[in-house]
Amino acid sequence: QPISTTVPGMEICELLPKSAKVMHHLAVVRSVNTRENNHGKGRYMMTTGRREDEPGEFPHLGATMARALDDPSNPPKASGGRSDNAAYLGPKYASLQLKDGKAPADSARPDDITLEADARRNAFRRRADERFLLRRRTARTDLYTQTFDQAQSLMEKRDVFDVSKESKEDHQRYGSHDFGRHCLLARRLLENDVTFVQVTHTNYDTHNENFNFHIEQMGEFDAPFANLVTDLEERGMLDSTLIVVMSEFGRTPRINHKYGRDHWGTAWSVVLGGCGIQKGAVYGKTNAQGTAVADGEVDHARLFHTYLQAVGVKSLGAFNIDGREYPVANPASYPIQELLA
Repeated sequence: QPISTTVPGMEICELLPKSAKVMHHLAVVRSVNTRENNHGKGRYMMTTGRREDEPGEFPHLGATMARALDDPSNPPKASGGRSDNAAYLGPKYASLQLKDGKAPADSARPDDITLEADARRNAFRRRADERFLLRRRTARTDLYTQTFDQAQSLMEKRDVFDVSKESKEDHQRYGSHDFGRHCLLARRLLENDVTFVQVTHTNYDTHNENFNFHIEQMGEFDAPFANLVTDLEERGMLDSTLIVVMSEFGRTPRINHKYGRDHWGTAWSVVLGGCGIQKGAVYGKTNAQGTAVADGEVDHARLFHTYLQAVGVKSLGAFNIDGREYPVANPASYPIQELLA
């Protein structure tokens, strides 16, 4: 059932009472239509702003943000290995996946190597690199050097990933389940100037027993998400941090014979907030049955442009990669201007 929020006239699901109290910081796009019901393809569209069948490979939103907002002093942007989701932007901007919210594997200096010895090793490496680059410098050799430098920076900032350093009170507020711990870690990473953080909450594919599953899922999501929004606002970070809550597609407005809901990319919602997003806005609407968009239809490409514009990136511009121009976002699309402050 719907419940009221802190925005007059805006209602959300009764399973999100805490989120309802922070909606004045956020905006809802209720008119998303991607016409895609495949998990993998839908995920690709929503994170790249492109369709998989478009020629070429396209960078993940995080890689695009990292490249556009590049700060060489930051650790890698997003225990696990590097992904290959930066496409033509190069491995420097690929994400770093944290398994179960733990620090990256092998990011601690071995106990049998002293700090002084490690400094001498890296100084020698840099001198060797500089000598080699004087004669045989290529994009590949530059990447080799960048990889070592990034790894060293990551090791120096390893404590950034240690969520145990957060207060007992914060751990209790966010919850002991994975999503709560990961949202608290996301706050910690953002406070330490990591450019892009993605937190994943899974098991929404409720083709059966939708109601039972969603009571559990929404119960996990509600408090950590509301706390993250509140904490960012209280720390003065919300005006410089874009929040996006997305899925790969929506779910059917009809209940199937197994009491479940199936895939529905035709009419669904995304939540935005912070940075340059209008607070408390509602954009678009569906018909009364929720089966189709009735007004303000947008797709993955327009959302992608909107995310970039909200943080000050010229989404209609281009990246120059080795003398070749690559559009920052789909040049055939454009942002949702009504949502931008």
